[in-house]
Amino acid sequence: MTARQINAPLILRGQVIDRCDIEFGGRRDGLSFRAPDAAAHARELTLSAPSRMLDLHALSFEELVDYLFELGQRLPLSKNPYIQEACEVSCQTSGLTEPILRVHYEHLPQVMFAREELRNVVRRSIGIEYLEGWVEQPPGMMPGIAARCRAFGARCVHIIAGNSPIVAYMTVIRNALTRSDAIIKAPSNDPLTAIAIARTMVDMAPDHPVTKHLVAGYWKGGDARVEQALYDPRRIEKIIAWGGFASVRHITQYLQPGIDLITQDPKLSGTIIGKEAFADEAALGQVARRLALDVGGANQEGCVSARVVYVESGTDAPGIERLNRLGALTFKALQGLPNTISTPHPAFSEALKDEIDGLRVMGNEFRIYGGRANEGAIIVSQEDEPVDFSPLLACRVANLVPIDDIETAVKSVNAYTQTIGIYPEALKTQLRDRLACQGGQRLVSLGGAATGQHSFERQDAIESVRRMVKWVVEETSDGAALAAMAG
Repeated sequence: MTARQINAPLILRGQVIDRCDIEFGGRRDGLSFRAPDAAAHARELTLSAPSRMLDLHALSFEELVDYLFELGQRLPLSKNPYIQEACEVSCQTSGLTEPILRVHYEHLPQVMFAREELRNVVRRSIGIEYLEGWVEQPPGMMPGIAARCRAFGARCVHIIAGNSPIVAYMTVIRNALTRSDAIIKAPSNDPLTAIAIARTMVDMAPDHPVTKHLVAGYWKGGDARVEQALYDPRRIEKIIAWGGFASVRHITQYLQPGIDLITQDPKLSGTIIGKEAFADEAALGQVARRLALDVGGANQEGCVSARVVYVESGTDAPGIERLNRLGALTFKALQGLPNTISTPHPAFSEALKDEIDGLRVMGNEFRIYGGRANEGAIIVSQEDEPVDFSPLLACRVANLVPIDDIETAVKSVNAYTQTIGIYPEALKTQLRDRLACQGGQRLVSLGGAATGQHSFERQDAIESVRRMVKWVVEETSDGAALAAMAG
């Protein structure tokens, strides 16, 4: 595919701007693509007058559901040439391989755009009634004052991640359901998915309000010609940023009163396994298979993936042997995962490979299963300390750490910890309050890290969908009481 030109047009409120004059480098394999000069359209990207969003609020919630459901019917890979091209490009740029990507592109729309799931997204987050009208509030502390509240959409810029197509789907759905106005900046490691969805919307209903309130395109992060026009509280109200420390810090230079920054920043997830894992061979085998899912799911590309695994095996010689046995079984289970869930990583980190190779010459401090090529690895610490390069763990590589006391695992949790897989279930119930106070943000049964049932609305300890809307209050005061106050 690198032999032909790849274009990433700008989808601008129902129009397709396909004069792609600027070439951008991709993430891997020398891939490049061309896109329009977003700076030439900088003033058109934003919705200058907030009142122009009233057309969205004229739609009923069920009309929004109907629109999204119809869109979802057009998005499966087998039906959509734009999505087919996006998948083809992602196969070259993503950390996910073709079998995983094909499943995502074919089946995610059928799940995410289902009518009842769309309704449930709002029921679990905002409440449909708050999007449909003014909701009477319970009495306040002052008599004679009644209040009603309604959730209104906002003008948003979405700087999305490219580690999975789900982020683009999620962004389009969130924007439509909240009656918001979205400018989506596509990532260089997935330059076409959001654009492909937006092109489908233009083909389906170019004059529909939801289509008219969506912009999707690519520009290089840090392009001041674009950013200075975008990040103005007269033109946008919220920035939803998926990104690392450097990119989020860069955005903060534009923050001022009137702009709300919502960050979905990268996190490191982990695992806590209790001594019950070693009750018998059947339990150990099940734990290994479930742990392999948390390590290998989606090639460990997500923040939810397990990396450092604390295991209550004991640190004496028998305990270390138990842990080594779990490491061997987990590596075997990792290699046996279906290729629609996990595969050898297409771009194994060279820096990580160097660190793994370095451990092999360190004597008896670590035992390594795998890690010879791109198959992934399970590194088993022979003492109660994780590897010193744990932030680099990726590409289906995890580190098992022996502990004598679960407290060691609890104390390792901090504000950078997102998902924690826990075994057995009783241990999760026992630890959940303490882990939440330590900074843990999502607690799941071992093996369930990648299920993501409720991460659509709640992620990184914030309710993203609730944050996207503006909560407006309308009050009615008793006239006689007000007159009396005035004397």
